[in-house]
Amino acid sequence: MPGRVLAGVFFYPRGGSAQVVRSLAHALPAAGWEVTVVAGSLGGPGDRGHAGTFYAGLDVHAVDYTAASRLADPLAAPVPFQPSYEDRPGSPDRVFAAVGDDAYGRLVSAWADALERAGAGRADVLHLHHLTPLHEAALRAFPGVPLVGELHGTELAFLRELEHGPPSGWTHADAWRGRMRRWGQAPSRLVASAADAAAEAGRLLGVDAARILTVPNGIDPELFDRHALDGAARLAHWRRRLVEDPRGWDESGVPGSVRYTEDDLAPFRAGGPVLLYSGRYTAVKRIPLLVRAHARASRRFSRPAPLVLLGGYPGEWEGEHPLAAVRASGSRDVFLAGWHEHDELPEALNAADLLVLPSVADAFGLVLVEAMACGLPVIACDAHGPRTIVEAGETGWLVPPDDEDALVEALVEAVEGEAERRRRGELAYRRSRERYAWPALARRLARAYESVVDAAGPPPGG
Repeated sequence: MPGRVLAGVFFYPRGGSAQVVRSLAHALPAAGWEVTVVAGSLGGPGDRGHAGTFYAGLDVHAVDYTAASRLADPLAAPVPFQPSYEDRPGSPDRVFAAVGDDAYGRLVSAWADALERAGAGRADVLHLHHLTPLHEAALRAFPGVPLVGELHGTELAFLRELEHGPPSGWTHADAWRGRMRRWGQAPSRLVASAADAAAEAGRLLGVDAARILTVPNGIDPELFDRHALDGAARLAHWRRRLVEDPRGWDESGVPGSVRYTEDDLAPFRAGGPVLLYSGRYTAVKRIPLLVRAHARASRRFSRPAPLVLLGGYPGEWEGEHPLAAVRASGSRDVFLAGWHEHDELPEALNAADLLVLPSVADAFGLVLVEAMACGLPVIACDAHGPRTIVEAGETGWLVPPDDEDALVEALVEAVEGEAERRRRGELAYRRSRERYAWPALARRLARAYESVVDAAGPPPGG
């Protein structure tokens, strides 16, 4: 029973959930479902946050936040700038819990209009990512269209923080907690990326576990594959990323403000393993902890093992800036490579030997699967999504959250044990393709769409 699904994502493209929406939208037609995407957008064609650019090749309808982002109060615009689950002072995306009723009403209205323009009333299913005012717009304007909601973890971290007592300034926390619980209970099915996230969602949202479908995030097995770069090719890759086209940024937020010379590449010429972090510079990622652990571990390495920090959306960071952590550590073997497009990640992974993700709150951890699909073993925290992906002693190493000593030991073992590192990388490669390839995952979601359509029955007059 093929049909049409409208995929909605409230945020402009900048994180892992956008990658999931895009990959799934490209994979679903093979399972019989046409896809329209309605998404937040920032900037013009060619910009990283521009929906039409990021979701190129798809039927895309954008909610443009650009005008709002230029106002002194980004929430005062007719289409207010998107709020966020994270509190970043000075950023236009205010934390949801500090957003009042007037701005909330404008957001709902703007998204109801966007859904109308995108043809939500003609869709067989609405697949809405995250728990946001987009849900309220759909429930009010299109109550007869079956709804599937997908959780990506950030909303659960937000609700977890509310549960433990909202910080000062989160004056509308109770209202947002109530809204999100209502949105979580409304869909015919909820999708979570891991069993831990599903269990937590059931508790935080008051949802029957039987309504939560666990479907992991996936990888495109043709894009993410192993083509290891060695020797001169590997050195040339990092020369291009760090010296010739520098995109790393300091506290100014300007891409290219962190620059390296040919002499700085000495750790790469030494021929030791290259370690990679990939992701945003948010507090839960624990990048300063990683930098400190690497500095301590490097004193026990038999040869240099440079650590490359790939990512960091320009100008966006929480807490201690990674460069400040590098300066404080005194390390000369940590490099900021800056933000790159998703299709550039496979080459970077193939120019590395190990991915390290010390994040303490990832509901899944897509970059772990992407690294494994390129033949890399991984080091991650024994918590939430990563513990469901990484098999300790088999495909990588798991360390307790925020345990710097344990991370040091894992780094030393991974760097110094080349044969074991390669063995775990081989297992990681096989498991990633068996469990996380998008074509098979899209077929599972297509069956979920069919079940909610069947349960809803024909539309009135149909």
